[in-house]
Amino acid sequence: MNNMYDGYELRNGVKNPCIGFGTYKAADGKSAEVIKTALDAGYRYFDTASFYGTEEYLAEAIQESKVKREDLFLTSKAWKTEMGYEKVRQAFEESLKRLQTDYLDLYLIHWPLPEDGYEDWEKLDLETWRGLEELYEEGRVRAIGVSNFLPYHLENLMKHSKIKPMVNQIEFHPGYTQELTVQYCKERDILVQAWSPIGRSALLDHPVLLKLSEKYHVSVAQICIRYALQRGIVPLPKSSAYERMKQNQDVFDFEISEEDMYRIGTIPQSGWSRLHPDGCSERTV
Repeated sequence: MNNMYDGYELRNGVKNPCIGFGTYKAADGKSAEVIKTALDAGYRYFDTASFYGTEEYLAEAIQESKVKREDLFLTSKAWKTEMGYEKVRQAFEESLKRLQTDYLDLYLIHWPLPEDGYEDWEKLDLETWRGLEELYEEGRVRAIGVSNFLPYHLENLMKHSKIKPMVNQIEFHPGYTQELTVQYCKERDILVQAWSPIGRSALLDHPVLLKLSEKYHVSVAQICIRYALQRGIVPLPKSSAYERMKQNQDVFDFEISEEDMYRIGTIPQSGWSRLHPDGCSERTV
């Protein structure tokens, strides 16, 4: 990858850009300003979700930017209350309306369970996935996938669906690399995307990452983003400042050595959100 506009080819040939902009909490001020800034900074891949409340602000920012729709890659997700065949199709339509577009580049099931301890999740996931399959076959979305699915959640879809998931978006960063899930996806041609690739602020003063930051003359955030890229994973960093947005893109003129990649990959658990697909009291991303 030479720049953030380069991408990975999904199983169906669609090109997924190698860096995206995460819009969770990007409109906390009830305005499109942060997303407008991201567009000005050069981002063209935007990750949103019905739950984020940023779809309308993303549409506003795009409209004001005059960037062509075909130059953008837009991802949204169906929330846990929108699972099931009928509900997910309706949720998709509502996302399109909020985004003011007639198609999505990628649509994901946000979580495998609608609530903690939900027992009949296998059936519900398959019903929801059938809705995504039809949307894909109708040409309403260019690619479909999931978010926060672990291998046993994915196995359910892999064994019983016509179209296999093309993407799995998970929490991934130094200190929480979910190696088994990453390995499972890579072996089955499922592109892994990383939400919280910088691990929030918890990693910014981590001694290992600070040392590597000094060694490579870059920020800790750049180390984390570069680490994901060298793992073949799409990072979705978030920032509200233009300078930081540009810095998070400036990760293509250095390479982390193999030894340092191992060092990063073996950092003890750090920065975990404490959200788990099967048992978390509050799902917020």
